[in-house]
Amino acid sequence: MKRISKTLLCCLPLLGASCTSSDGIVTTTVPDLDLAKFAGKWYEVARFDHRFERDLVGCTANYSINDDGTIKVVNAGYKESMDGDYKESEGKARRPDDNVPGRLEVSFFLWFYSEYNVMELADDYRYALVGSRTEDYLWILSRTPQLDPIDKQYLLDQAKARGYDTNKLIWVQQNEPK
Repeated sequence: MKRISKTLLCCLPLLGASCTSSDGIVTTTVPDLDLAKFAGKWYEVARFDHRFERDLVGCTANYSINDDGTIKVVNAGYKESMDGDYKESEGKARRPDDNVPGRLEVSFFLWFYSEYNVMELADDYRYALVGSRTEDYLWILSRTPQLDPIDKQYLLDQAKARGYDTNKLIWVQQNEPK
């Protein structure tokens, strides 16, 4: 019954694109996402561990809109410490369905795209909760290196309500911008 209720809740069209994954993760996206407002620099406040960001600190994501409407993605961070080797990866993102504005796809290699669901977003675009169709990927992003404690708790509560194990979050070391 609980699964049916979650699925029905997810299917409400006013909530944006949604589903409940086989992992039980609710991946409902925001109903509106203005890519021009979303563009710019985001600080990675927290993430689940995965191989392509392992041991990175000071992580940021920069998004810019290309002339063709796609999004240039530049992810960056430092290996093991803020004095470590600087790593940068450039990719691309697209919105596969304009009727589902909060669902994007991101690629860092050829034509292989991964789901990038903007699940929570502040009205003023100061924070975002991003995940995928599985329980393996989750990010908390902020426009500032440190997230306001009230916003942090809100995003943790939302992630838990969606079925994510927030105990697995890695809190990313950030320095204040100079």
